[in-house]
Amino acid sequence: MTEIEKDPSNQKDNQQAALIPQDNVVKTRHTLKLGEKTLDYTVTTGTLILKEEDEKLGEKPKASIFYVAYQLQTDTPKAERPVTFSFNGGPGSASVWMHLGMLGPKRVLMDEEGMPLPPPYRLVDNEYTLLEESDLVFIDPVSTGFSRAVPGEKADEFHGVKKDIESVGDFIYRWTTRNHRWSSPKYLIGESYGTTRASGLSLYLQQRHGMYLNGIMLISVVLNFITLCFDSGNDLPFPLILPSYTASAWYHKALAEDLQADLAGALREAEQFAAGEYTLALLKGSAIPKAEKDLVTRKLSRLTGLSQRYLEDHNLRVATHQFCKELRRKEGIVVGRLDSRYIGQEQDNASDEYQRDPCYSAILGPYAAALNGYVREELEFESDIPYEMIKGLEKWEADQSRYINVADDLRDAFFINPALRVFIANGFYDLATPYFATEYTISHLGLPANLAERIHMSYFESGHMMYLHLPSLARISGELKKFVTNAELS
Repeated sequence: MTEIEKDPSNQKDNQQAALIPQDNVVKTRHTLKLGEKTLDYTVTTGTLILKEEDEKLGEKPKASIFYVAYQLQTDTPKAERPVTFSFNGGPGSASVWMHLGMLGPKRVLMDEEGMPLPPPYRLVDNEYTLLEESDLVFIDPVSTGFSRAVPGEKADEFHGVKKDIESVGDFIYRWTTRNHRWSSPKYLIGESYGTTRASGLSLYLQQRHGMYLNGIMLISVVLNFITLCFDSGNDLPFPLILPSYTASAWYHKALAEDLQADLAGALREAEQFAAGEYTLALLKGSAIPKAEKDLVTRKLSRLTGLSQRYLEDHNLRVATHQFCKELRRKEGIVVGRLDSRYIGQEQDNASDEYQRDPCYSAILGPYAAALNGYVREELEFESDIPYEMIKGLEKWEADQSRYINVADDLRDAFFINPALRVFIANGFYDLATPYFATEYTISHLGLPANLAERIHMSYFESGHMMYLHLPSLARISGELKKFVTNAELS
């Protein structure tokens, strides 16, 4: 027997090579029955290593991005088959919510109103999936889901607005290139902070990679954070959230009889008051005459279901967490921020701050159980690290000396690519991203009429995640399908 002499230098090189992060993907085949139709599709689950060019190292690994990609087995040429990239918000949220709540071929089973059933939780076939109309790629940004910065890299580098957009945009570029989808119609769909990301990406993908999008779907929108931040000296969020307070009070039967008779009428009155008398009253600050302030207080009480005394004590300015706590305080009930249809109870009923959002508490368990089981059992992907559903990223705004605002990015993307189309979904019971704030932002984009008409607004009697509500899921599913197939939206 001949002994082969080992080369220590080669052994060292092999050990170093083994430490270099590698892509890790699993492909599985599945079938979905939709009535008389059968969809055959392939799922690619795993991680893609994001790299940057380095003069000495060539390409330097920076992050491992977890994704789940669904591709329909079809004879349709790739040039005619759309692909949609999906992500959620936070910042710091994984893509699980729209993945298993609205778009994917499986969805979490809830009751018709979106309330959780008792555990154990389970997935069911999703008859509302977008897969028949578009291939789907669900992306978890760095530090969410199973995505992580590689060893030696700082996760914080990916947590600023600019770096987040760049890393997700570079993932989309790499996935599109590797899967030969440059000729395909391309769409983005983002929810909550994901709408901020999607709007920033619309410009970044154009300028950095020359990738022009066919459309963007924005679910529960925030593009300009000045409309949401209840900071001292910033009065703008108070009138912009008022109609959502009215809708929430209407749902909980806290309004006067004439307002309870007609939600649409109540919202019209709230919008007119918010954009007129209420805004002017806040603008006057402490200079407002007492008689005028008393009149505004009475009207504000009528439209919110809150007492005049409470509104006086808060100087006509009630932030979201205060409204959620106060609306049904006498009953010891807190209403949800993400969706005010949800209710909960807390130990401290006297506080002005709620301890937890009843909506998030209701959905976290079902979605976490469904995702962790689905990925391992059906998609056959294994990982021992925790799947981060929502990761607190406190330093997110550290690179901003002002309010985050990507509305200008969306506007410029339209000017560069006039063929761009945008679909916007709003929930009346959403107190996190109020629909009136979205209308304000869109109306201040400064787009000419021919481009502004390419933005479609849709409204739902549900909350931030309107797809939790089964009737709203059915309707938004139909509208998204029309959007990606260029059908006329009503």
